[in-house]
Amino acid sequence: MVLVGLTGAMHVFFGVAVFALARRLHPSALAAAFAGVALAVLGVLLFVSRIRLAMPDRRRNPLAVRFIDIPFYVHFCAAFFTLPIGMVASLTVPLWALVRGERVSLPADFVLATYLVGLALASYGILIRRRFFRVERHDVTIPNLANALDGFRIVQLSDLHIGALTPKSWADAWVRAANREGPHLAVVTGDMVSSGVEFHDDIADALAGLTAVHGAFVSMGNHDYFGEGEPLISRLQAKGCTVLRNEGTRIDHEGGSLYLAAVDDTWTGRADLERTLEGRPPDVPVVLLAHEPALFDRASEAGVALTLGPHARRSSRRAVLGAPRVLVAPDASVPRGDLPAWRRRAARAPRPRHHGPTGAPRCRARHRGAHAALRRGGRG
Repeated sequence: MVLVGLTGAMHVFFGVAVFALARRLHPSALAAAFAGVALAVLGVLLFVSRIRLAMPDRRRNPLAVRFIDIPFYVHFCAAFFTLPIGMVASLTVPLWALVRGERVSLPADFVLATYLVGLALASYGILIRRRFFRVERHDVTIPNLANALDGFRIVQLSDLHIGALTPKSWADAWVRAANREGPHLAVVTGDMVSSGVEFHDDIADALAGLTAVHGAFVSMGNHDYFGEGEPLISRLQAKGCTVLRNEGTRIDHEGGSLYLAAVDDTWTGRADLERTLEGRPPDVPVVLLAHEPALFDRASEAGVALTLGPHARRSSRRAVLGAPRVLVAPDASVPRGDLPAWRRRAARAPRPRHHGPTGAPRCRARHRGAHAALRRGGRG
């Protein structure tokens, strides 16, 4: 109901924009008002129908996806963009008119211009930029890292959100990009599916293509439980991926070792960080996979050397209308001394953005993959 209410508020301003446009095309104010109300109501009804199809996500006719779902997604993001600006304008413009002794009216033309700007940004983010990705490389300095692990390469994928709007072919391309980095270890940090179970086979087939020396390891995100998580886990394991849930495993590489652990989803109450770390061997650096950034500080306090996790909901770096990325372990030195005091106990690689659409797209960056190369630092 909250989403429906928010969508209704968004479409109030969309209706105002339609009214302004209709007045430019037809002199009748009554006809323009009718067009605005009718299209606003239609927008809300379309949102409800899209939600019913997407929760859980189902396979749909490709033509319907291309000519109904994606255009509506563009419109929805433009309406979302318009909402806060339209609210501010609707309060300030009439007040300013009162102060100046002028006739009070809604800033319909301004709302129309705002919606058109949002429409252009959303079209770019969804139709163009979302189709491209890049690989980001970083070096992560870890104290007490064995000499044998200096240059150990980790590739990370996250928030693929495979479904009707994000096809398996995109995931295949991200996997191929990760493999070209020659990784020693491949990790996937949750939200592989948008919702439901119909795309589990696609996800498992795509991630089975990861080729790393020590294999592919997966942690679960909240969207992976928007339906049934166990079938996805079974399919991933059947395809050779190791799913870690509040547990870890020792990775031995040419005489050096690290402990790879993963915490389960926090949103569904499955996360248990203490249990996840209880089996770690002494004097072995811990690399933690965690989908929820709320756990990052606790992991740092528990002595985790590196946390890889993508969920950027609380990150100030998220911008409306941007696009995701693929993470392949880092290539730009991050000495502990250069980190803020509260982060010095755990270096954190940059988090990849969402690959698949689950909200407003982010136009600020392309889809990115991350490649993190571990570098030996001083003793911690």
